Amino acid sequence: MTHPFLDLAPLSAARFASIEDRVARLLHTGQDVVIMQGEALLPLEGAIRAAAGPGTTALNVITGPYGQTFGNWLRDCGADVIDLAVPFHTAVTAEQIRAAFAERPEIDFVSLVHAEAATGNTNPVAEIGPVVREHGALFYLDAVASVGAEPVLVDAWGVDLCVIGAQKAMGGPAGVSAVSVSERAWARMAANPRAPRRSYLSLLDWKERWIDGGRTALPHAPAQLEMLALEACLDRIEAQGLDAVIARHARAAAATRAGALALGGGLEPYVHDAADAAPVATTLRAPAGSDAAELVARALESDPGLPVSAGGGALAKEMIRVNHYGPDATPATVRGALVALGQALAERGLAVDVTAALGAANAAGR
Repeated sequence: MTHPFLDLAPLSAARFASIEDRVARLLHTGQDVVIMQGEALLPLEGAIRAAAGPGTTALNVITGPYGQTFGNWLRDCGADVIDLAVPFHTAVTAEQIRAAFAERPEIDFVSLVHAEAATGNTNPVAEIGPVVREHGALFYLDAVASVGAEPVLVDAWGVDLCVIGAQKAMGGPAGVSAVSVSERAWARMAANPRAPRRSYLSLLDWKERWIDGGRTALPHAPAQLEMLALEACLDRIEAQGLDAVIARHARAAAATRAGALALGGGLEPYVHDAADAAPVATTLRAPAGSDAAELVARALESDPGLPVSAGGGALAKEMIRVNHYGPDATPATVRGALVALGQALAERGLAVDVTAALGAANAAGR
């Protein structure tokens, strides 16, 4: 017997290249885009190891757990790392980036997460990009959580290395990811003797064997099903319109925040300023004396399919996360999360008003 997923003709190089071109349009870039055959951690690490090494002075912005990871990779590469950490309930500012350059003008690499789904904040890349470019530093951006939920304008913002994954706001597969690479970034990699070569992490291998060859022969067998899923994901975004997809995420975020504030019971937005809150996920601070993980477990008993989770690691006791992204960026998801959390809070004897929460969410999400 045949199977529609198993008995497919091999993915051609031309089709692979066409998917890369569509990702480039999604990122508003004329730079090279490489779709890598693994989850986004692959290009996130590969880009750092290719572009940084001894002699690199890196400004690493930490607004959540991924920023901490990038700092570890940079140090492992031999870079001199300056961590700029801000509280997870806020965002970094362009003024803070400018002040870091003033104090350490030798900074030549900046690593930043656009939106931190884990902490629910988003950083003002449109304001930060010109500051980085003014000082001539290479700009590395993790846009895995933001792409599809808010604009990602690689060329306009002066981003040299932009990594995305499709598994969040794009509503696509997790097994492939992409990175855009500027000419400046390629030159930095070529000059780095420690850049990975003959390695699954190597971006330079992709450049030499794929891009420089005119994208006519794939360097290895692609993850075919994941590539087809990414293509289908792009079909859906293009059919809906990227602006409409972004607007849908913005409405879900506004509705969740407004609903949580109206719900009561001591539940509060984790990110203090709405302007700093990411459209991809809303994080909430559990009421004093409550355990966030326990509240989430109780809420999920009513509907295990709700995209509600406790914070990771040390945040598990205090943070609740509503992941309204991709197909879950809908009013129904927001309503379900508010009702379930309201029930969990009420069972602890806390005063909540689910009707008011749903009314506020409906009004804010229009």
